[in-house]
Amino acid sequence: MQEVDADLTALDRGIINAFQGGFPVTERPFEPAAAALREHGIEVTGPELCERVRDLDEEGILSRFGALVNAEEIGGAASLVAMHAPEDRYDEIAETVNEFTAVAHNYEREHPHLNMWFVVSVADHPDPDKDGGDRVDEVLAEIEAATGQETYNLPKVREFHVGAKFLVDGPVPDGDVDLSDLGPAVSPSDRSTLTPDERDLVVEIQGGLPVSETPYADVAAAIGADTEWVIETVKRFEAEGKVRRVGVIPNHYALGYTENGMTVWDVPEDALDEVGPAVAGLDFVTHCYQRPRHAGVWEYNFFAMTHGRTEAESERRIAEVKELMDEYWEVGESDWDTLFSTRILKKTGIRIADRADSNTA
Repeated sequence: MQEVDADLTALDRGIINAFQGGFPVTERPFEPAAAALREHGIEVTGPELCERVRDLDEEGILSRFGALVNAEEIGGAASLVAMHAPEDRYDEIAETVNEFTAVAHNYEREHPHLNMWFVVSVADHPDPDKDGGDRVDEVLAEIEAATGQETYNLPKVREFHVGAKFLVDGPVPDGDVDLSDLGPAVSPSDRSTLTPDERDLVVEIQGGLPVSETPYADVAAAIGADTEWVIETVKRFEAEGKVRRVGVIPNHYALGYTENGMTVWDVPEDALDEVGPAVAGLDFVTHCYQRPRHAGVWEYNFFAMTHGRTEAESERRIAEVKELMDEYWEVGESDWDTLFSTRILKKTGIRIADRADSNTA
């Protein structure tokens, strides 16, 4: 057990494991959540659970509590981008890249050539003849002009899995509490745009819900809406994919998950349909995508992100991915690589408000 976990109580561990998704969307959600923990041998009341979640949030063990908004479904576009930054200009180039407001995350990664990796996030372009992808290309052209370095755009072709769970030793070790069936019955809409009221809701909850016994009533009061409408809309957003999940979002660094390896693979095209879901089924794979190749520079078309608490644990998990890959195709030594992050250069998050504004009708 990592020292970082030493001060976590059994209740803390139960909260972290049980509620990284599947938290109730009801007027008083902490009551059924506490009842579920009691079924797992953790004696706690609704008010006590709410108070402890608030403490974990304030202590930085949690990044936030609430709905994880899926920016892609809200509007706009985002893409992963790779770049080579010469060693003698690395910090200068990083600073220039980070000055672009469209750059949400930027990491230094171990690779002999492509050593800077960042995410570009844009709102829909105002020109109706252009989509968000065109706007990404415009930003990349500006970055290339400002840095003098070529960029390699790696947009998501297919998503096999996004669902990072960071579990700790303790109660509910499999993280299998799911109370998402509670709350009102809803039907997904066929609209791709947001109403002004939905836009206000997205902006209000993007950074988390209030950690109170009545979080949805608090949100309703903040935006001048009815509590029932807020609850129904969050439930519908879950059904539509605009919200990936509702629950606690751990700070994985605070839990000791400091090693993140971006494994990349040159998977034969005819194997992707089987390989993708298989790798996505590994519980320690937090993101799993198909992305385009760049001939002569980047020959990998499959990305699987893993996290571990130690370098040894990360290596074991990567070996498991390799072992699984071997079941579907003969993986050669040059057919894969792992790029560990060595430095966080920028991490501001996706500007969901801008994307919501652009998609409101």
